[in-house]
Amino acid sequence: MNDCRHILENLSATVMVLDSSLRLLSINPAGEMLFEVSARQILGQPITDLLPHNAALIQQLNEALRSGHPFTEHGLRASLADGRDITVDCAATPLAVGVTTEMLIELTPVDRLLRIAREEKMLDQHATSRALIRGLAHEIKNPLGGLRGAAQLLERKLPNNELAEYTRIIIREADRLRGLVDRMIGPNVPLNKRPTNIHQVFEHVRSLILAEIPEGISVRRDYDPSLPEFLGDSDQLIQAILNIARNAAQALDGKGAVWLRSRVERKFTIGQNRHRLTLRAEIEDNGPGVPDELKEHIFYPMITGRAEGTGLGLSIAQDIIHQHGGMIECVSRPLQTIFRIYLPMEVGNG
Repeated sequence: MNDCRHILENLSATVMVLDSSLRLLSINPAGEMLFEVSARQILGQPITDLLPHNAALIQQLNEALRSGHPFTEHGLRASLADGRDITVDCAATPLAVGVTTEMLIELTPVDRLLRIAREEKMLDQHATSRALIRGLAHEIKNPLGGLRGAAQLLERKLPNNELAEYTRIIIREADRLRGLVDRMIGPNVPLNKRPTNIHQVFEHVRSLILAEIPEGISVRRDYDPSLPEFLGDSDQLIQAILNIARNAAQALDGKGAVWLRSRVERKFTIGQNRHRLTLRAEIEDNGPGVPDELKEHIFYPMITGRAEGTGLGLSIAQDIIHQHGGMIECVSRPLQTIFRIYLPMEVGNG
């Protein structure tokens, strides 16, 4: 029995047992993570409390209880009580227990597989774009240095100071372009990892944002106080989250809200690595959303939806999070844009 319990606790699929009235008798930790609620809160409740808008699935479960025949449905779209929509493969098996029948249900999220494939593609694109940018930066910075040096030499040879203003313009513009190239490359400083509290990072970002935004915008907190510290470079994480939160505030055009949220994910995969504990830090806003034509490219340098933007903030944020062994993903629709940052929390794994 202990071996079975250990197996259930470590499965990535949700496993539930329902009684003959479709009330929840047991659920494994993966199910708690899927529904984002503890077993203590939902045991004994009808399955309709967890899946309130899935009448077809409930009808299938009742039919399976009556007939005693199992069923499987692939790619089932299910709506959860908190409003989220998920895609799962569902397998339901009636179990005869004495004179009653119970129902064993296994839900395997397909979203996770799609997310991993999307993440691997994004990591490949990121590596390719970074290599391209670094090569391009090298080719740009060399002639810029030559131009700047030539302007300085020319300034010394000019017969009067009035003409020197033109050489100073060349020097200033060369310095500006060099700074832009350096920002495109992103931070080139090794991480200084120390025990870091994500809520201290959030509070620092919040204070900076509140100092910048107009009165019509609020910055709200939604923290999980039980989260432990993890190894990270707090200064660089502040920069990454500030870049995202600043974009969120600017997208609101003077009115709306930004949410800073922290949660924990268990047995979560980032790239090829599966982590026992993963921090999920979210920055959400209720602005107009990311334009459809930018959604696939928002982490690329120089991609921006604002005329005054440089398109470097999200690219730099992504680079910092990748250096921490984490990832960023964005989900956006009108009135809800969420940037989710995932960071490993295991000691020794950053």
